[in-house]
Amino acid sequence: MSSADLLRRVTTEWVEDEDSDVVWCGEHEGRWGIRMAQQARDFTTIWFDVGEITIGFEAYLLPPPPHNTGEALAYCLKRNWKSWPAYIAADDRGELYVKGRIPIAHISGEDIERAVGAVYELIEVSFRPLLAVGYLPDA
Repeated sequence: MSSADLLRRVTTEWVEDEDSDVVWCGEHEGRWGIRMAQQARDFTTIWFDVGEITIGFEAYLLPPPPHNTGEALAYCLKRNWKSWPAYIAADDRGELYVKGRIPIAHISGEDIERAVGAVYELIEVSFRPLLAVGYLPDA
């Protein structure tokens, strides 16, 4: 089974599970996504991109921090020290994402579940602290 087929099978199982909070988001520009409920915010959408060597995944976290940008980015770096296989990254506009890659050489359904769980956990533990540091004006 190809890595793309495995990814599609695993994510389809989640979407079709009546007890799951995962819904299908569709396919866009060669990527496909799932949306899952979160406690820290309403939901998170994870986009998957199957390459030749890895499956990339990413989820939007927050826009550029308008306050205490250095502190917010320092928080991200410290959080990344404890994160695997996902990490927080900033794009060229300063928007924050949770990203990661899974090698496809010996990929399994558990690897995909671990990646989705890492995205979920990283957003749960980082979203509110980042809001407090970088998005609320100093008191």
